[in-house]
Amino acid sequence: MQDPYQVIHDTTYRLLAKAATELPKDVKEALKAATKREKNETAKTQLSAILTNLDIAKTGVPMCQDTGIIIFYVKVGDKFPYIGEIKKALTKATEKATAEVPLRPNAVNPIVGGNSGNNTGIKIPWINWDIVEGDSLELIVFPKGGGSENVSIVGMLKPGVGLKGVKKLVVDNAISYMGAACAPNIIGVGIGGGADIAIKIAKEQLLRPLNDKHPEPEVAKIEEELMEAINTSGIGAMGLGGDTTVLGVKVGYAMRHPASLPVGVAVQCWAARHSKAIISKDLKVTYVTHPLEGN
Repeated sequence: MQDPYQVIHDTTYRLLAKAATELPKDVKEALKAATKREKNETAKTQLSAILTNLDIAKTGVPMCQDTGIIIFYVKVGDKFPYIGEIKKALTKATEKATAEVPLRPNAVNPIVGGNSGNNTGIKIPWINWDIVEGDSLELIVFPKGGGSENVSIVGMLKPGVGLKGVKKLVVDNAISYMGAACAPNIIGVGIGGGADIAIKIAKEQLLRPLNDKHPEPEVAKIEEELMEAINTSGIGAMGLGGDTTVLGVKVGYAMRHPASLPVGVAVQCWAARHSKAIISKDLKVTYVTHPLEGN
């Protein structure tokens, strides 16, 4: 029988390596499409450079020098028999990937200073746990870069401003940082809950496929309106002008308190790194975003 710890560890290592060096297909195709339709020559040059960079990265070199702070989304079935192996495997795989991919060490102690050197430390890598019915393990690796994270926000709005106020917050934020987040961006929006819930929902939206429309028509309409509004701003690739400032805007929500309207806005740069796999109870691995060759 295979060693469950080793399977989870090795799967996580591959996810980290793929996330750092190869964008999911939907993101890369969106960048190609944006390049083809772009009318601004400066923007076209920037987008072409990004695509060239992605081709180089496929040789095993990280696509950006900032390989992010390591975040995992773990959806584990309540009958998955190896829950106790997960945390250690994720941490050790992070250490190995830092040394061997390599990933830039990005875990800094905010109190006493100093870099751990291996992307691990107090509460890092951060693991988002979700216990669900079933007997499999779903792993998503999400190495989040610092530049786009720096322009993510939480707004505590007055309920009276309604959805008009929500949209204004999102668009105003995009205009305020211009190209500082390495556009074209993907923007996640979380509405409701509380301050912490709103930004958590917003960040989760960044993992949705770009062609994924929200199942509720009212929410899908907000996504379309925000994307159109931001793209008509003319900010463009790297903030140098152009037709494509965002590749997608994704919205999620939670019920809110009558007295508050929290809005989280999570911003992702063009290097929308993430990778996903599913491990069955009998330790068979299915790579979702980055399939094995021949699959």
